[in-house]
Amino acid sequence: MRTDTTYLGFRLPHPFMAGASPFGHHVDTVRRLEDAGCAAVVLHSLFEEQIEASRRGRFRYSDRRGAPVASPLAVLPREDDYPLGPDGYAEHIRRAKQAVSIPVIASINGTSVESWLTFARVIEQAGADALELNLYEIVAALDAPAAAIESQMVGVVREVKRVLRIPIAVKTLPFFTSFGHVARQFDEAGADGLVLFNRFYQPNLDIRTMKVTSQVELSASSELLIRLHWLAILYGRIRPSLAVTGGIDQPEDGIKAVLSGADAVQMVSALLRYGSKHVGVMRQGLEAWMEEHEVASVDEMRGDASLHCVEDPAAAERAGYIRTLHSWRKDAYTQP
Repeated sequence: MRTDTTYLGFRLPHPFMAGASPFGHHVDTVRRLEDAGCAAVVLHSLFEEQIEASRRGRFRYSDRRGAPVASPLAVLPREDDYPLGPDGYAEHIRRAKQAVSIPVIASINGTSVESWLTFARVIEQAGADALELNLYEIVAALDAPAAAIESQMVGVVREVKRVLRIPIAVKTLPFFTSFGHVARQFDEAGADGLVLFNRFYQPNLDIRTMKVTSQVELSASSELLIRLHWLAILYGRIRPSLAVTGGIDQPEDGIKAVLSGADAVQMVSALLRYGSKHVGVMRQGLEAWMEEHEVASVDEMRGDASLHCVEDPAAAERAGYIRTLHSWRKDAYTQP
């Protein structure tokens, strides 16, 4: 059987790769990911705010004297809290490329194109095999129309693609009125891949101290469903490679992702939870499933659970919604 797959033009031995995470902070841990069998690795993100600080001597959301804005919610980490600055990040790419033979994908996290173009070239020159654009922004302005936000994001992709020769993947949130339309716009702007999806990090409130708290929680399989949903809708209908990230914990999660249309499966929380060797568990689980179901290749099984061949995907979505509501069984719950 063949487990190889193609992502961003790279032929990988299997779909399981490491997404952007603390594993990317050090060359030794990147090498450990390769030794454990990861098909590719996305380095941790360099933030737009770091690039801005390097250029202007101050962080974004600061006043002209460099003082932070008034709201404590907007306070950014200190400059030395980031694992690497822009110059160190470029050198890190060079060292990682020398240390491993798997594709090394750099990552920039931001919202505007101003700082990205110059540094995107630096990343390419440093030897990155591809670049992942992490377009994470929660729009708090009440007068910002959705179309303008979408146009800005697509503009970022178009401009970065214009100056780079290496492939670019776009990682974004799923919260659009018509994500399928946004995905097609990314396609038309030249994106080589889409990564579904960025996790929506939400602060909490400590009612004892009346302070907002921020804490990363590792993802679980329950978060996978929205990603499977959009993989199934997009598969076969747009050109870019499709990767899934978030909610990938056990082999069955990876199998579902491929059946829904994923070309690659990015793992982060599972690697942090179980260690880098968990990628071997994922691959063995995929191979066992393929053998049991007499599937000859990953390419053969990909998209089998998608809407690619459904004549009216919108009708299928509506029917699935109604069917789900009718799946509730009264006798399964305690009566009031």
